[in-house]
Amino acid sequence: QVQLVESGGGLVQAGASLRLSCAASGRTFSTYAMAWFRQALGKEREFVAAISWTGRSTNYADSVKGRFTISRDNAKNTVYLQMNSLKPEDTAVYYCAAGSGTIYRTSTYDNWGQGTQVTVSS
Repeated sequence: QVQLVESGGGLVQAGASLRLSCAASGRTFSTYAMAWFRQALGKEREFVAAISWTGRSTNYADSVKGRFTISRDNAKNTVYLQMNSLKPEDTAVYYCAAGSGTIYRTSTYDNWGQGTQVTVSS
């Protein structure tokens, strides 16, 4: 098990940038695949981005490719989501997730944070 705490959300205008952080507790953080998901009001949770435990493999939803970048610092037990060129449709609660297995399956992720709100105004 790993505990996850997200931070960095807020209210920004369209076109702005934000960087989300997810701090993890536990000595095995460096062995976990990590991901970001988001859930907009009235919609289902959706995959945003994922990164392998080595950091060498990443995967992105088509809607964020070229705008968002996921990265991790295993020495700091932290994963990041750099979000650029934000759009109103990026408004959602963003969740950090961890799991063991391939980064390409949403079923990999079985540890979840509480989420951080990102609101993008037009």
